[in-house]
Amino acid sequence: MKLLIIEDEQGLRDNITNYFNEESDICESCGCLNTAIEKLSAYEYDCILLDIGLPDGEGFAVLDYLREKNRNEAVVIISARNSLDDKIKGLNIGADDYLTKPFHLAELKARVVATYRRKTFNTNNKLIFNEIAINLLGRTVEVNQIRIVLTRKEYDMLLYFIANKGKVISKTAIAEHMWGDEMDMHDNFDFIYTHIKNLRKKLLDANCKDYLKSIYGIGYKFMTE
Repeated sequence: MKLLIIEDEQGLRDNITNYFNEESDICESCGCLNTAIEKLSAYEYDCILLDIGLPDGEGFAVLDYLREKNRNEAVVIISARNSLDDKIKGLNIGADDYLTKPFHLAELKARVVATYRRKTFNTNNKLIFNEIAINLLGRTVEVNQIRIVLTRKEYDMLLYFIANKGKVISKTAIAEHMWGDEMDMHDNFDFIYTHIKNLRKKLLDANCKDYLKSIYGIGYKFMTE
């Protein structure tokens, strides 16, 4: 997953970032409302962890922004405020979950995964796309009921393509989603081609239909049939 952590407490922000990075998620973070809006205007994310008490404004403004722009990121509010009014307000204007501080990072991870799974795939633990079956909890993939072994990047890339099936996705969008700020270290998109080539080969070797199509000069499209 690609996460945006909006939290003004540096220590907590670093702890969350390090924890999710260890799980091979891509994390970007900021500590104020203005920077959060700037990032959201430039990039898309799978899930946003949102503190509503920010130094330059209420985090609720992020939810307003997402709603105005018809964005579909999953949002988990993380806040020291435990009043019923704040919880109801956050959930009513677009948050998907509300977790009160202090919390265990393992619980936060579980909430994020569950929220992302419901919002993106409308499913519980298993995602089925034709002959491809993905166990979202175990992070395993089967094709025609035969397990195939994917790297973490290949697995995340397959999820990203299925979540956006039928859409033409630019190489830039793939790079931003899969590598976040790290993409700036690359001079070209050859590294994307390598991962896609490997993923496609593993799927075809398992007698999967060839869903991944290259769109010349633009990027890739995961076909729906």
